[in-house]
Amino acid sequence: MRFDEWREEELIRQAIADEITAAEARLEGLEERVIRALASRELGCPVWKRWLRSILSPRTPALKLAYAFAVLVLFVGVGVLIGRFAFAPQPLPALAQEGTVFALAAPGAQKVELVGDFSAWKPIPLADPDGDGVWTLVLKLPPGRYEYAFLVDGRWLGQDPNADEYVRTMGDYTSVRYIGNGEGSSS
Repeated sequence: MRFDEWREEELIRQAIADEITAAEARLEGLEERVIRALASRELGCPVWKRWLRSILSPRTPALKLAYAFAVLVLFVGVGVLIGRFAFAPQPLPALAQEGTVFALAAPGAQKVELVGDFSAWKPIPLADPDGDGVWTLVLKLPPGRYEYAFLVDGRWLGQDPNADEYVRTMGDYTSVRYIGNGEGSSS
């Protein structure tokens, strides 16, 4: 190796060593500077944001799954509430303005009908539009005394809990409703 080549190599080594020394000075205390910068950024944030951030950033898969389930339950609950208010059935007092309300709680029934002297004892179907088990029917009846009964899945139910009285005719009970002044009442 010639002296010129050796001198060039030595200069290159010296330049690299100088760069490393300069870089070491810049790297000295870098970790502490980074930690301080992060801490000052965190401390500048309001307490409620730090608390919310710590709550909403789960660290374990189980916690992430629990959060996902909670969000699902929240959305389903809000959907049910919106559905109930948006598609709520007409309340019974509002139905009573339209005529005489016949109502029967029969959860699980497939078919509920009303028979009475006002229909020549022919069945008139009741409706349960929201599926809550309360079957209703509104009839426009003139003032008077009416005997009636319900047929729940074909079975006779002559004692309406909301009837004015009961009458026993040929072994079976029938309910009696009195309608006066042209106003319907609810049962």
